[in-house]
Amino acid sequence: MSMIDSIDPTTGAIVESVAEVTTNAEVDALASKAAAAAPVFAALGREFRARLLRAIADELESIRTDIVAVGTRETALPEARLNGELTRTVYQARLFAEVVDDGGYLEATIDHAGDTPMGPGPDLRRLLVPLGPVAVFGASNFPLAFSVPGGDTVSALAAGCPVIVKAHSSHPALSKLTFDTMTRAARTVDAPDGLLGIVFGTSSGARLVANPAIAAVGFTGSLGGGKALLDIIAGRPGPIPFYGELSSLNPLVVTPGAAAARGADIAAGVVASVTGSGGQLCTKPGLVLVPLGSEGDALVSAAAELVEQAPAATLLNQRISTSYDQISTSLKQTEEVTVIAEGGKPVGDGFSVTPRLLQVDATSLHGGEVEECFGPTAIIARYDLDSLDQAIAALPASLTSTIHAEDDETELVQRLSASLLPKSGRLLFNGYPTGVLVSWAQQHGGPWPSTNTLHTSVGTTSIRRWLRPVTWQSAPTAVLPEELQDDYLSIPRRVDGRLQLGQ
Repeated sequence: MSMIDSIDPTTGAIVESVAEVTTNAEVDALASKAAAAAPVFAALGREFRARLLRAIADELESIRTDIVAVGTRETALPEARLNGELTRTVYQARLFAEVVDDGGYLEATIDHAGDTPMGPGPDLRRLLVPLGPVAVFGASNFPLAFSVPGGDTVSALAAGCPVIVKAHSSHPALSKLTFDTMTRAARTVDAPDGLLGIVFGTSSGARLVANPAIAAVGFTGSLGGGKALLDIIAGRPGPIPFYGELSSLNPLVVTPGAAAARGADIAAGVVASVTGSGGQLCTKPGLVLVPLGSEGDALVSAAAELVEQAPAATLLNQRISTSYDQISTSLKQTEEVTVIAEGGKPVGDGFSVTPRLLQVDATSLHGGEVEECFGPTAIIARYDLDSLDQAIAALPASLTSTIHAEDDETELVQRLSASLLPKSGRLLFNGYPTGVLVSWAQQHGGPWPSTNTLHTSVGTTSIRRWLRPVTWQSAPTAVLPEELQDDYLSIPRRVDGRLQLGQ
């Protein structure tokens, strides 16, 4: 039987064997149990789901020290980063409990029977209901917030869907620890058996997506991995939703005014954003558009000096390290690209890599220069205002786009906003895209290839991915969900076209 090993990325050495690769029979059994749990879980209602989510948050918080210790050893991410990510993860679970309590996400709508301009109308009542069992793929770069206890999992549970998580090979020990913690929390509230499951191994993930009991898939990872899962879904007898966060360049534009007014500060912010967490963030600004001229030169020089001072970064696993080296080497060998700064050299036998800053003329952007390089590398593209629109037009869509500008550059900011908006899920001004607040207004998603969905994977409206609308027509009260019964006034509803706030 093949084993799933936990590896120390600083040495490349196996520390422990965590689990056996989940067999096809075991995957199918987990899916069957999840399918059986789905109607039971849905029937327990919103109050139970909120209690479950709060119990999960409490259990995770109770073993914070253990979680951070295992995560640090298994990912080489610093304790401060993992502590912050756990805080976010716990908050995220509690926020979704509030979403469930609020009930507005259900989009409850009632049109009573009566005369309409089209003639007599029947009684119609519409509500969002759970899709069913969800497969969630843990992400390498966010071992908590986008993995076993992360946003996909808690939003699916909030929606009323059982979840089976495919543990990521970069942090199997942490995945098992957090899964065991969540199942312990589920037992404290008497959750139905089969509500939570976990599988290990690439083959088990493929088998899970193909299982007919799975009603939707959440995935954060590479474009290639996402396409492979989409191919599996295409081969199923019936299609299911696939919500993939896949690849993102995240351009950052510095205007001439901003370069002149605060070039050194922008350089420091960019380098921190590019090198933080080893550059392994989906919102890392991979392309920075800087104006030609002396002010732009000064910004680039400041950024280059900071990159040269940056130590080598330890990446999460060998695949990411190898891919980074291959992409970086390819970019360095591209005729139009110049290497203007390199940081510390790799150390030890682990997955250590060198931070880099590259430069290209904005009119030469094509191919590899506009593809994501996962790791501590960014490309600076030098532009004049006549070539800026051409450069933006060459860019793929991204999760984020950022504009650094001064108050007196209103016309240019409007022009840039109009150009970047069709390519962006989140448009930032005078900030840095790394760091995604979990909130009601957040949007973490964008046009292909950044994602393949219109929905966000972060924030409260991410719950919408795991729900489908149903309308009951002329239904007896006894079969209606309580949220659609006339005397239920606890949540916001639209009744006969008028919005009514919950009491």
